[in-house]
Amino acid sequence: MSKKHKFNKSWLHDHINDPYVKMAQAQGYRARAAFKLKEIDEQDKLIKPGMTIVDLGSAPGSWSQVVREKLAGPGGQINGRIIAMDILPMAEIAGVTFLQGDFREDSVLEQLNEMVGGEKVDLVLSDMAPNLSGVGVADAARMEHICELALEFAQMHLKPNGALLVKAFHGSGYSQIVQQFKAQFAVVAPRKPKASRDKSAETFILGRHLKRYESA
Repeated sequence: MSKKHKFNKSWLHDHINDPYVKMAQAQGYRARAAFKLKEIDEQDKLIKPGMTIVDLGSAPGSWSQVVREKLAGPGGQINGRIIAMDILPMAEIAGVTFLQGDFREDSVLEQLNEMVGGEKVDLVLSDMAPNLSGVGVADAARMEHICELALEFAQMHLKPNGALLVKAFHGSGYSQIVQQFKAQFAVVAPRKPKASRDKSAETFILGRHLKRYESA
């Protein structure tokens, strides 16, 4: 049996027996990632009715599902606005505006900027990650680039007291991403939810309150 085949079999075994996978299926979420956002939101109270929220790297849509739940009123009507974007297609979620495209392309960014319009955003979420090559330095550079794009978008569109939550990977380039956050946000904190697998280098970085407004 090849090493790759063994790895795939091991991953599949872990995935099938993963309690968060089972919970996601039972509760109607499209992916176990829903519980990462739910846990962070419970700690940091990021999502509130009336907000405008942008979900970058949204497919298959579990984070948008969580946001929708949080913004829904008693009758199920959404109090707020959700704009989602991904390079991959995403099945429709009622009340979520979806844009398919590559966030790294200027034309797609322009479309997203137009969708947001002149309105300032309360929260930008990014569960985006590059396709990993296994070459550490190259993967770190790709991840850093994606985080930088999310940070630039947040700088352009966030309200003064808004927040940005991005996925990052511990290792090469991580400290540089944190430093970039600290240069822009008054409050910066790492988050490692229980739903994020222990073996994974995945960490989330949360930035709140843009500094440029504080010094204005």
